[in-house]
Amino acid sequence: MIVLADIVVAIVALLHAYFLVLEMFLWNTAYGLRTFGLTQEFASATKSLAANQGLYNGFLAAGLVWSLALGPAGKPVEIFFLSCVIVAGIFGSVTASRKILFVQALPGAVALALVFLARSSV
Repeated sequence: MIVLADIVVAIVALLHAYFLVLEMFLWNTAYGLRTFGLTQEFASATKSLAANQGLYNGFLAAGLVWSLALGPAGKPVEIFFLSCVIVAGIFGSVTASRKILFVQALPGAVALALVFLARSSV
């Protein structure tokens, strides 16, 4: 169960690294416009906001990678960063798009549940 939890946490970290790239570097490209359903005008006007958002996603990814690198001692760090992922996903779903609930909060919640299950089975 620990290995499964670690794999899912790593997937959540990779998702957030992808969000960083998408928001910081691809926001106003054809791929970014298509992904977010934006016009070029809106993307250009919000590019710096998206980059800031991407940076925060990078911090979440870095925290999750750090928690995995710490091994068993990193579980409290893992719980903290997964909780941040879930809160950010819920907030994003309320304020921006319901899709964020499924793309960000749900994977974080699944990972957090697996982390707790893995801890209780040791």
